[in-house]
Amino acid sequence: MSRRRIGFWYRLAAVIAKPPLVVLFKRDWQGMEHIPAVGGFITAVNHNSYLDPLSYAHFQYNSGRVPRFLAKAPLFKPRFLGAMLRGTGQIPVYRESTDAANAFRSAVDAINSGECVAFYPEGTLTRDPEMWPMVGKTGVARVALMTKAPVIPVAQWGANEAVPPYAKENKVRLFPRKTLKVLAGPPVDLSAYYGQELTADVLKEATDVIMASISDLLGELRGATPPSERFDPRKQRGTSK
Repeated sequence: MSRRRIGFWYRLAAVIAKPPLVVLFKRDWQGMEHIPAVGGFITAVNHNSYLDPLSYAHFQYNSGRVPRFLAKAPLFKPRFLGAMLRGTGQIPVYRESTDAANAFRSAVDAINSGECVAFYPEGTLTRDPEMWPMVGKTGVARVALMTKAPVIPVAQWGANEAVPPYAKENKVRLFPRKTLKVLAGPPVDLSAYYGQELTADVLKEATDVIMASISDLLGELRGATPPSERFDPRKQRGTSK
């Protein structure tokens, strides 16, 4: 199978989500030509707002290549939401469990079947004070090197201005209308790592290459230069003790 058919559940999700996105926000989409027309691939996306998965999904849906997200397993428990997640082919991630590897196997299978799997390599909303991408987790690199599938970096900005992350108050700032910016770049070149043993060092280096590509794209969107060193929440926790 070269690409996933947009079925009932995905169309239902679009019917629910697209109208408010179109009405409440302006859009600045760039780089859709980098989304492969056929074949399996990976997208690696930054995360700076609870709203940005919808912003990115809208962009990706309109490309004609619907993504399969890695989603936290508890999200599959509510009846309607779980049915929608399963119906749209999302992949449950079992954190702090020996089942965590199953998510990667499912991702590999999906990509080898010609589908798109979307990764948020940071694993959570960025904690960087200036909202740049943090140090990434290595799952995206592992799957990329196992499949040798194209990795399309995607940066987004604007959703964080409407729904700020980690706000002390639950503020939603819809007006004046914000612009949801999404920029996809050309595939990340990971060929230097092909054929190497997937050691921790190799995976970290490949992940850093992916995160650098996302950061550079975000710099284009923001008209700013990314920091030379990415924020590492593990180091931050260590220094705060």
